[in-house]
Amino acid sequence: MDTSETVEALRALAHDHRLAAYRALVQAGPNGMAVGELRDALDLPAATLTAHLNQLRAAGLVNDEREGRVIRIRADYGRMNGLIGFLTENCCGGKSCAPAPKKVLR
Repeated sequence: MDTSETVEALRALAHDHRLAAYRALVQAGPNGMAVGELRDALDLPAATLTAHLNQLRAAGLVNDEREGRVIRIRADYGRMNGLIGFLTENCCGGKSCAPAPKKVLR
């Protein structure tokens, strides 16, 4: 991914409902979810979910496939991994990334 694709993907994820939808699709695995299942899981009106899914599609984060009367939405794992890779490509300046020590509250 390049910078403009990354910005587009992050912009698409920068909304509570879109992030929740994307996380649900990632959790659903490669089979994805029918739009109706996703709508029920998120408790969103159909038109609202459609608008959010259009944003995620435009960013290349999800794709869909018609199965008869059902539209199945799937997370694009390649795109997700590309985004994560772009964000972490220069992690820790080439040094080992050990977890930061936890602060003890007193």
